[in-house]
Amino acid sequence: MKLALVLFEYFPYGGLQRGCALVAEECARRGHRVRVAAGSWEGTPPPGVAVEVLGRQGASNVARDRSFVRRWQAYRAREPVDGVIGFNKLPGLDVYYGSDSCYVERMRRLRPAWYRWTPRYRHFHAWERAVFARGAGTHILMLAEQEIPVYRRLYATEPERFHVLPPGLTCRRETEDDRARMRCDVRARFGWGSEELLLLLVGSGFRTKGLDRAIRGLAALPRELRDRARLVVVGDDSPGRYRWLARGLGIGSRVAFLGGRPSVYEFLVAADLLVHPAYAENTGNVLIEALTAGLPVLASGACGYAGHVVAARAGRIVGTPDAFSQGEFNRAATEMLVSDERTQWRANGLEYARVTDLYSRREKAADVIEAVVSARRQASP
Repeated sequence: MKLALVLFEYFPYGGLQRGCALVAEECARRGHRVRVAAGSWEGTPPPGVAVEVLGRQGASNVARDRSFVRRWQAYRAREPVDGVIGFNKLPGLDVYYGSDSCYVERMRRLRPAWYRWTPRYRHFHAWERAVFARGAGTHILMLAEQEIPVYRRLYATEPERFHVLPPGLTCRRETEDDRARMRCDVRARFGWGSEELLLLLVGSGFRTKGLDRAIRGLAALPRELRDRARLVVVGDDSPGRYRWLARGLGIGSRVAFLGGRPSVYEFLVAADLLVHPAYAENTGNVLIEALTAGLPVLASGACGYAGHVVAARAGRIVGTPDAFSQGEFNRAATEMLVSDERTQWRANGLEYARVTDLYSRREKAADVIEAVVSARRQASP
């Protein structure tokens, strides 16, 4: 089959972008002719996958999105395909890879009522409705189940159009000795002492991931802990305002920004606690990556994959999807860094990763894409 995967922008360290690359690679591995159409692209294309950079111009996100869709529609008219898989919410998709939470529900929860009259809201509402409205026909690959009732309530989406995917981690084969050596090597490379307590935050998009909450949590540690603790931040975003926040709280030297990295596993092994106090997070792949490294997790209830941490008994979840307490987070961070349960959390996470399917997302996504596109080809006159 000729398949087109469509997204606004590709950069190497975004979760959505990694998902697109892995699904494209899997479809190409199965013998399909795969092309990714993107507004912009940074990095190397997946093996066997062609990339078409269409551009995206305008003074606002809405204008840029509309510009890209016009170019995509013109390109598709020139280069017909059997199926279109969208990684952003767009009209005219056969399959949508749903890595984002429901826009309308989020805006109704976070914005005043008058915001629904703005051109920006109406634009994104219309494009979300084009995917999820009853009768739209787009099949939806969901990364977490908790969003399905939201979409069904707002758009009356048919239940059979939803397909819940498992996580898509790489299965690790490291032994306990391998992880011990990796931990020592990473700490030596960055000059972090063996007695330092490393809190790790991973994610591009520092505001959404709750980096301000993590910095405040570090500053709130009791002095004897704070003096030997360090927050390590791995992600592709501008650190400016967060450096200022850390300095203002007197911990500027205790926060390290490492930028985006192609792999975070070695940092998960080197750390003592993953902190992920996200404001909004449809999934939070790093939570389950931490389980595979034996790293205890402290995350907010807004994370779609928080349930994996609870099921694994490998850390703590603070708050609910709609409520977060900075004080509760601060107390939990202090308690977890000194808790006698650390060894058990670590063992629980490793065992959960061993017995649970956390690895087959790309294969399951490709299965659904093949089934949907094949059925539509057969139904075409």
